[in-house]
Amino acid sequence: MEPVPEPRAPEGGAVIKIEAVGICASDVKCFQGAPMFWGDATRPAYTEPPVVPGHEFVGHIVEITADAASRWGVRTGDRVVAEQIVPCGECRYCQRGLYWLCRRNDIFGFHQATHGAMADYMALPARSRLHQVAEHLPAAHAAFAEPLSCSLHAVERGDIGFDDVVVVAGAGPIGLGMIAGAKRRSPRCVVALDRDAARLELAKSCGADMVIDVGHDNALAAVSELTDGYGCDVYFDATGHPSGVAQGLATLRKLGRFVEYSVMLEPAIVDWTIIGDTKELDIRGAHLGPHCWPPAIRMLEDGLLPMDRIISHQLPIDEFASGLELVADGRKSVKVSLSLQA
Repeated sequence: MEPVPEPRAPEGGAVIKIEAVGICASDVKCFQGAPMFWGDATRPAYTEPPVVPGHEFVGHIVEITADAASRWGVRTGDRVVAEQIVPCGECRYCQRGLYWLCRRNDIFGFHQATHGAMADYMALPARSRLHQVAEHLPAAHAAFAEPLSCSLHAVERGDIGFDDVVVVAGAGPIGLGMIAGAKRRSPRCVVALDRDAARLELAKSCGADMVIDVGHDNALAAVSELTDGYGCDVYFDATGHPSGVAQGLATLRKLGRFVEYSVMLEPAIVDWTIIGDTKELDIRGAHLGPHCWPPAIRMLEDGLLPMDRIISHQLPIDEFASGLELVADGRKSVKVSLSLQA
């Protein structure tokens, strides 16, 4: 930890006083110096150091320019969250409304132009995408709007139908959000896969109709029995491990839909014949949480997730190192939040 200058509102932007910031697995990778794409030194790194990390946050506006207040519809004192991407607004993707795929974006907590929320104050540039959040929501819960919006975007990519059997692999923060979002689509059954019994219990509280401990039970056989041998209709991978990919290809029915949201520590090598000649699968990626922040905030404000259990650890900011260790271990926490409140 070290002192940093208190920011001033950039042209067309604002400054917020941070209440809480969640620790993402990507924050741990950045802290450890991991490359953006494992095994490929030619690809850009995650971060442009030195940079203040933190992209899952909530805070109150303490300074705002007049045009920003008009554009965002907020004022000093309002409680806000902001999407982690700051799009350029000019590239082909932005011009087509696909801002989350912006070619020249900044990301809070990763780029020097957009320092993150692990500090008392944080500047929001004019191109930021702000959303208001209710005052009654605990700060750590409000900061969860970022991962939950990512989960909901993945659910949208799955095109879940009423009669679908949906499998979510990985019951971490993203997977739990996927389960909650998938359940609200009213499929026939939502199945959660994980190796941790406590996380599987959380999955039930988020809406899973069936849970499978892949460390002890045969997930493929269980899903096959559930579906009369056909396989699931939609498979979401939130495991962060290459084994989750092969598992998904095996678990899906013919013409099934595979949605990938993991960041892998190593390449996933699979039999692509399954995708084409054997099953004619629909493989879809999901990135960030475009257009899903308002519903994510509503779900949190309405208390639709067991947030007191999902936020397993709340630490003061000066214990950030312990928080990073908890997230890196993966077995001792679900979601770790840092508090900047007095």
